[in-house]
Amino acid sequence: MIIPTILEKTWEEIEEKFEIYKNFAKVVHVDFIDGKFTNNLTFLDVEPFSKYSKYFDLEAHLMVEEPISYLDELSSAGFKTFLGQIEKMIDQVEFVAKGEMLGAVGLALDIETPSSQIKVSYEDLDRILLMGVHLGASGRPFDGRVIPKMKDISQSGFVNIQVDGGVDDKTLPMLRQNGARFFCVNSFLFKGDPKKQFEILESL
Repeated sequence: MIIPTILEKTWEEIEEKFEIYKNFAKVVHVDFIDGKFTNNLTFLDVEPFSKYSKYFDLEAHLMVEEPISYLDELSSAGFKTFLGQIEKMIDQVEFVAKGEMLGAVGLALDIETPSSQIKVSYEDLDRILLMGVHLGASGRPFDGRVIPKMKDISQSGFVNIQVDGGVDDKTLPMLRQNGARFFCVNSFLFKGDPKKQFEILESL
């Protein structure tokens, strides 16, 4: 599945992306960054997203300190999938258990974080998200260090690997060959007509 991404600082920019994505997407991946991982900071007010939960299946990527604290509010706003970065997560088991009660849940790893840092059974996860770049901004070049992690996770039999960052028409076939099933894409969509760019990726 190709999943368009939103990583913006203002609600006006977010709405602009949503209106574009209405033309071709059913699922949208929204990045929430609190400035604790990097200097970047996105729009963090969850409530306005409820407006678009009737058009899309919304998934939240939580690049925040203690992501479990966001789950209730996200669920109330209509989010269906919750992906939490483990680097500033105190208790992975607690996050996954709560996420399972509210929808689909996954753990996310930055490019430098090894898969061995996942402390819950893969069987309890709907998704494992691997960053294909250092998290925090869109448009960064693809980092090949994600490939060995994908292979390691795939060899365990886990199939729902998601890659975020550096996904384009050149990298997607390689990622798919190495086990990825879900592909977050942002900057590539805006190198031309977003719908046509999306269709290029879907064709791959």
